Amino acid sequence: MARALGDLSPLTDAFASAAIDPSRWNAAMDAAAKATGSFGAVLLPIRGRSPNVAMSESMRPAMDDYFREGWATRDERYRCLPAFMRMGVASEFDFTTPEEMARHPYYQELLRPHGLRWFAGVRVGNGDDVWGLSLQRSIEQGPFQQSEIDCLAALSGRLGGAAELARAFGFARIEAALEAFEASGSAAVVVDRRGETVRVNPSAERLLGLDLQIVKRRVASWSRDATAALDRALHALIWAGQGGAFHPPVVLPRREGRPILAYPTRLLAIAAGAFSPARACVVFVDLDARPTTIACDLITAFGLTPAEARLTGRLLAEESLEAAADSLGVARETARSQLKSVFRKTDTHRQCQLTALLVRAVGRPRPPNPFG
Repeated sequence: MARALGDLSPLTDAFASAAIDPSRWNAAMDAAAKATGSFGAVLLPIRGRSPNVAMSESMRPAMDDYFREGWATRDERYRCLPAFMRMGVASEFDFTTPEEMARHPYYQELLRPHGLRWFAGVRVGNGDDVWGLSLQRSIEQGPFQQSEIDCLAALSGRLGGAAELARAFGFARIEAALEAFEASGSAAVVVDRRGETVRVNPSAERLLGLDLQIVKRRVASWSRDATAALDRALHALIWAGQGGAFHPPVVLPRREGRPILAYPTRLLAIAAGAFSPARACVVFVDLDARPTTIACDLITAFGLTPAEARLTGRLLAEESLEAAADSLGVARETARSQLKSVFRKTDTHRQCQLTALLVRAVGRPRPPNPFG
């Protein structure tokens, strides 16, 4: 029996609301599922898939398995992309048959344990930034009928406006955040879900040169190992969602002078909602530019002498006591004597305790996150 979808205005209204307030994207997926008579809904980017996507609460168990078990990289339904891009909507019947579905691991190992089988994907957006509204139906609910597919094809065009609105708000948040970074004297770049650079603030631009560059839209050190380490950190934050919002600093060495520290940070949901170009930022600390500032902070905070402050600033930059003494041109015994005095004034007893205290006080705090 032919079916037709009813009033879809609650769905489009929910998309418009989420475009302005990214914290409402999950609620928009609940509205999409209800309006289309589906078990659940998920909003997935066609490029740069990651677990940080909007979904209805009903889809969370299945999506946890989808990403944890690696189905995101072997999603059978991506075979429908030609029809999806051409018509604005697609379903299983554009690339497979019920007989094939009964045998295929994607349907039997991922979907069946969750009671799912059928779907329709609605194209949202155009150009290089296309997303798919994936509407999921259970085994009992049955597949989408042609009359419903026709309604969803028309819906695709109506949702394009929400995508453009969300993208515009996303860029506005990026610009405001980079202005805040610049005001605090922090060099920062914002990257998208593929780890590619979206925006660079002036302080970061001044760091670029032979040792640090933007190559094919990606931050790159002259050291391949350092570049690979930064890529892994961004992958862990953006795609794997590991370890919270912050990643330990990545050391980007210079050919001469002290290294640059890169602090990758995953952006909060309010900044990185669906269609937002921003997924993470990298804040850079130039250790060559910090010693004078650090020394002044230490003198003020702990009553250190200028010589003690200079030594402590070197230790904070992860130099050994011997290397710090050599860099400062003082005898190692003199450096040891100064360090004992620093221990006394800071009420610490070991170099690791001193470093931990100074990181909290003046040295290397987590970078500011004006995204929220």
